[in-house]
Amino acid sequence: MKQTLLRYLPILLLALAWEAAARLGLGAALALPPPSAVLVAFADLVRDGDLVTNGAASLYRIAAGLALAIVIGAVLGIVMAWWRPVRAAIGPLVEIFYPMPKSALIPVTALWLGLGDGSKILLIFLGCMLPVTLGAFNGARGSDRTLVWSARSMGAGRARMLWDVVVPSALPELLNGIRTALALSFILLVSSELIVSEQGFGHLIGFLGDNGSYDAMFAVVFTVAFLGFAADRAYQALIARVLAWRE
Repeated sequence: MKQTLLRYLPILLLALAWEAAARLGLGAALALPPPSAVLVAFADLVRDGDLVTNGAASLYRIAAGLALAIVIGAVLGIVMAWWRPVRAAIGPLVEIFYPMPKSALIPVTALWLGLGDGSKILLIFLGCMLPVTLGAFNGARGSDRTLVWSARSMGAGRARMLWDVVVPSALPELLNGIRTALALSFILLVSSELIVSEQGFGHLIGFLGDNGSYDAMFAVVFTVAFLGFAADRAYQALIARVLAWRE
């Protein structure tokens, strides 16, 4: 408990300093509302149902896009590492699209699938699949060759070696790639919803900002930040449990 308090003490001090600065008039009240006003606006958004409705739409898009990215990206990365023809065919495409800003795909996905859920899910899938693919590929390529040769010498088939040796070896790098994709999914979601959406966290942030409801806008921004933080912490706990066998 003491370590937890010390870890989050800077955040508490920042909130107190922010509240004091806003109350003393050291900043524009509209552009920087005090945290107490933000909390009141958050409660109003929850009571009115706006935050819950838009949040449910956003979380659905993240879950669907990220799930597709994890499944397809993990399989693709391991297959690329295990079969040279696949690596020769797909590797250049991955290298070309990986450094490209993923937000550049927002107008493309909106043109293809419109303003609804489909364009957001596709954007998150395309943007998050590459970190997962590279994580799985690097992990599979780094498999211990001694274990591979030992399994082969004991008569293990190619599929058995892939499942018993390569996949466990690729798991740490794959899980790190998924963590990167998890953070990226929130960025892509809010960016796309700010530009082309009729529902979601990003749409709500833009709508409130355009109408001058800055305390409510900050409430939504901090809600997204908290959800991203909580998702990352929960995922780290999951990683520790999944990789407990390595200790």
